[in-house]
Amino acid sequence: MIELRPTDVANGGEAVARVDGKAHFVDGAMPGERVRGEVVRSKGSWARVELREVIEASPQRVAPPCPHFGACGGCQWQFADYPAQLAWKQRILTGQLTHLGRLTDPQVRDSIAVGPPYGYRNRVDFEVVDGTTALHRRRSHDLEPVTNCLVLHPILAETITRLGDLGGVAAITVRLATATGAMLAVVAGRVPDGAGGWGCGVSHRRPHDLKPIIGDGTITETVAGVPFRITGDTFFQNNSAGAETLVSLVSEALSPGGDETLLDGYAGGGLFGATVGRSAGRVLAIESSALGVTDLAHNLATAGLEHEIYAGTVEQGAAALGDAWQVAVVDPPRDGLGADAVAAIVRGTPRTIAYVSCDPASLARDSRHLAGAGYRLDWAVAVDMFPQTFHIEAVAAFSAT
Repeated sequence: MIELRPTDVANGGEAVARVDGKAHFVDGAMPGERVRGEVVRSKGSWARVELREVIEASPQRVAPPCPHFGACGGCQWQFADYPAQLAWKQRILTGQLTHLGRLTDPQVRDSIAVGPPYGYRNRVDFEVVDGTTALHRRRSHDLEPVTNCLVLHPILAETITRLGDLGGVAAITVRLATATGAMLAVVAGRVPDGAGGWGCGVSHRRPHDLKPIIGDGTITETVAGVPFRITGDTFFQNNSAGAETLVSLVSEALSPGGDETLLDGYAGGGLFGATVGRSAGRVLAIESSALGVTDLAHNLATAGLEHEIYAGTVEQGAAALGDAWQVAVVDPPRDGLGADAVAAIVRGTPRTIAYVSCDPASLARDSRHLAGAGYRLDWAVAVDMFPQTFHIEAVAAFSAT
């Protein structure tokens, strides 16, 4: 057993305590506490400690309200009050930009709370075990039966209670358009006979496609006054209020003019192209998912924007769509852009780039590539799309030097 006093929080959510220069990571502890734990893994410069006792608790420690907390891996920070969570996300983002990004005094704003700290998710992806919805345990492939998830939007949570026996179902995604109240379930495995009583559309996931069973297989969400068709389980932001905030921040970062071209890389269903793009003269959008491209084309056309779409990678699309865009927004997956995608984006010599990130580490690494290409970080901010978890969504604004 070892006694520790954590002083910080690491990217990944664990508290960090240092003993003789060695970092000790403690899941479930908070900075400022005195804790006791067992070293379960030790390397040269770091160790992982399993928390056994909180000897002196932080005044920001609270009782987790969810009965599944500690077993279910969906939430990691329910033991901390919400102001603490927001502060940690700002510190983590700043730390990653400083250490991995090698930036001196990056301008990181206070984290933005976009809505309530519970009841915010518009989508849930369940595995099914013994006919019951389940989520993965923390750092495990094992499943924890969960029928009441506190971070789900109340309408979505109520729908989950109507699913009944899911015997024969392998997995189920249920999503909600908060602006319209439309709901859709996507079922992998056998579609239950009682699916008609769920009160939502139902699609069946087959090996190579989705087949609508009830309804047309889509829902329509509205963000910043723009309607977005979402088909099946294609990507769309899981926090609708947060999507509004992302659009506002990207618009601030880019401020496109009516004679400018906006490049929307990793466009998805067109969240930024169809909203921020209203202020630009033209939108060039790149998306690699076939189903995503279908939604993207529909949504940009509905928005009435002059646009061109490339179905493929950002690297391919940037080469195919010309060589000039004045502003660019990118929203890459967790791995970030990487050197090749950065080179593809900057070949159009945009005056400013808005980077929407779901991982501070990849954002920090890409900030080095962008610096090498002649772009400086103006500001960054964590947008708390996922309260009660360590996941950090961020927007960063880069401008040409």
